[in-house]
Amino acid sequence: MSSKTTFTGHRGLDHEEQLIFERGREGACGVDLPEPDGVASRLGGLERKGAVGLPGLSEPEVVRHFVRMSQKNYAIDAGFYPLGSCTMKHNPRLNEKMARLPGFADVHPLQPQSTVPGALELMHELARWLMELTGMPAVAMSPKAGAHGELCGIMAMRAALEARGEAATRTRILVPESAHGTNPATAAACGFTVDAIPATDEGRVDLAAFEAKLGPDVAGIMLTNPNTCGLFERDIRKIADAVHEAGGYFYCDGANFNAIVGRVKPGDLGVDAMHINLHKTFSTPHGGGGPGAGPVVFSDALAPFAPLPYVVSDAKGLRLVEDDASSDATPFGRMVAFHGQMGMFVRALSYMMSHGSDGLRQVAEDAVLNANYVLETLKSEMTASFEGPCMHEALFDDRFLKGTGIETLDFAKAMIDEGYHPMTVYFPLVVHGAMLIEPTETESKETLDEFIGCMLDLAKAAKAGDTQRFKNAPELTPRRRLDETTAARNPVLRWTPPAPAQAAE
Repeated sequence: MSSKTTFTGHRGLDHEEQLIFERGREGACGVDLPEPDGVASRLGGLERKGAVGLPGLSEPEVVRHFVRMSQKNYAIDAGFYPLGSCTMKHNPRLNEKMARLPGFADVHPLQPQSTVPGALELMHELARWLMELTGMPAVAMSPKAGAHGELCGIMAMRAALEARGEAATRTRILVPESAHGTNPATAAACGFTVDAIPATDEGRVDLAAFEAKLGPDVAGIMLTNPNTCGLFERDIRKIADAVHEAGGYFYCDGANFNAIVGRVKPGDLGVDAMHINLHKTFSTPHGGGGPGAGPVVFSDALAPFAPLPYVVSDAKGLRLVEDDASSDATPFGRMVAFHGQMGMFVRALSYMMSHGSDGLRQVAEDAVLNANYVLETLKSEMTASFEGPCMHEALFDDRFLKGTGIETLDFAKAMIDEGYHPMTVYFPLVVHGAMLIEPTETESKETLDEFIGCMLDLAKAAKAGDTQRFKNAPELTPRRRLDETTAARNPVLRWTPPAPAQAAE
């Protein structure tokens, strides 16, 4: 990398960007409005006494700052994003166009139902697709994200146990080591004791260990399928039957549904509740904490306890049910104030209808094919954690780096200099130095071949002893490697103005 210095601090067209507060100056403003005359304050003496503390810049300066900041982001629209465990795939622009139609984009949650029949019909149609694809009889559309959906499912399980008079005695939830990390967190948040199930040497649930943990205090199991090792749980039907026989419920983490949609119906596997990440399987923008959508499908056993509201179509037409006191159902309550994320619903249904049932099946097949292509072509230089074939993710460990002095984090940082966002590292925890690659179905063979070539080159360089390429990485970024421990434990999230200069005495 060139060490040439410049007067501005910029490197060519890559600008050294200050914080907007550092760029701002007192007295500068993007607008120029006269002070209003004759307007009495209605704040009752609560007016702000000091300055607001906003940066002072002109409009062009603000626009350029945020445009340059956006250009420093890496996104799926800029390049291949091999993140594992949480798909980052291309979202067709057709979805965006549909979501921006005024009838959907401008709908307000407080509008009278009679004014939004189209929105209700879309929610009902999306729910119908989800129930058909999963083989489940009921769905709650209101959860805002995958983890929120987990909370919804476990709250329904608790409500069912309370109805059976067993909430006080069934206090333990089994969670395999190969589950998503949110699973044990959700169970604990709902007041259950989490009991881990070990993984086999093949990366799947240890069936014997699972069966040994069953008992009258087990409320259920939370199992991710396909699991975080990128593998389908072969014994899932035996697991479902065993937990049901023991009086518990089967929650399936459906975050990886994209690997089996159109090929396997979770309802046929004995699942009682499962959330679906619309962003991962049905191509909506990744929520990243919201606004997202994580609908939850339910079996007949848990459907009566699903949360309100929901859309029904009966002799009265399409309507949103906000109070179900007239039926036998006993919903546990509401998850959120309103009815879900309309923008995500529109995008997901657009994706479904543009692909059709056969197209969605092809999506799963292509995602699995691409992952196995990556797995098989990288095996020559990197160590695969488990024998293939895999499902939607290719999992490697750090054995191929043994003796090089290079660690998984160094390898990931070197990928940044090559123009790639790193894959998920150090997860799943059952694999040492894990590297989890999820190519998704939207990448071409040419894109994958270029990525594979880069990974093979890095692996060979590591084995050849080129440690500086890894330990110094990233070198071609606006900022070098951070102290990640300090950044995580002591993040600086608020700008503070420098201390005022003190006059010399």
